[in-house]
Amino acid sequence: MRRTRRKTPPRVGDQPLFRAILIAVVLAFVALIVVAPLTVIAYQAFSMGYGYFAETIAHADTRHAILLTVLTALIAVPVNTAFGIAAAWAITKFDFPGRRLLLVVIEIPFSISPIVAGVSYLFVYGLQGLFGEMLQQADVKILFALPGIVLASMFVTAPFVARELIPLMQAQGRDLEEAATSLGASGWRTFLSVTLPNIKWALLYGVVLCNARVMGEFGAVSVVSGNIRGQTNTLPLHIELLYHDYNAVGAFAAASILAVLAVVTLVAKLLLERRGAGRGRRPSALAGPIPVQETTP
Repeated sequence: MRRTRRKTPPRVGDQPLFRAILIAVVLAFVALIVVAPLTVIAYQAFSMGYGYFAETIAHADTRHAILLTVLTALIAVPVNTAFGIAAAWAITKFDFPGRRLLLVVIEIPFSISPIVAGVSYLFVYGLQGLFGEMLQQADVKILFALPGIVLASMFVTAPFVARELIPLMQAQGRDLEEAATSLGASGWRTFLSVTLPNIKWALLYGVVLCNARVMGEFGAVSVVSGNIRGQTNTLPLHIELLYHDYNAVGAFAAASILAVLAVVTLVAKLLLERRGAGRGRRPSALAGPIPVQETTP
């Protein structure tokens, strides 16, 4: 009998027309949505010369906005990093009532508008808010000051580290941690010796994204800061003030700093992804015995 060969279905990569159209659409989208705005920012920032650019950056209000933005990131990012690690550890390594609800609550900032978050802080820490009278009596100022800016930034960036760690830690399971615990390792030593080496690239990736979002946050911060020139306006708010003052070149000059931050974040993201992929292909050094201090009876 004559055998008939079974035809293999064509792969997507074997369709040159479809591939060319898809690549062209993606490149056109990237050029119009990403590359074109960045190019305009770079061109407009130096349209009046390097001297005017340097003068804008060196202005007292711009320097204060940069300093306030960096200070906010230095406070919010470490706190959210610690929260993300604790939340991911609790959700993936322990079983407790409300575990799924906690995961949903952590993701709430992803679905709520930053403006809504800022307004909600007004009703909690404002003069007419839930804790307003108590804070006023204690002479503690939250809104229209650094604490309110930090709280709003922490709210909108709270899920970033946790959402990078939770899927990875769920995929890794609990075997290594349970083995370390059974050998007598404490919870802190188990985390440092077993968990952290396995999640460090995802952790750094989440920290980079969290830092970029904190420095670029506008909506929630604009509500809780009061947008006071030279006092409570971060760099994104300062850019808006310059634009409203019909100083478009100055606004683009200040915006170039955030654009550079975006490029640096992208490069860091690519490097972390490459290092993380390379580490993922190597055999884990954690497969060996876990050093544990011996205890005398």
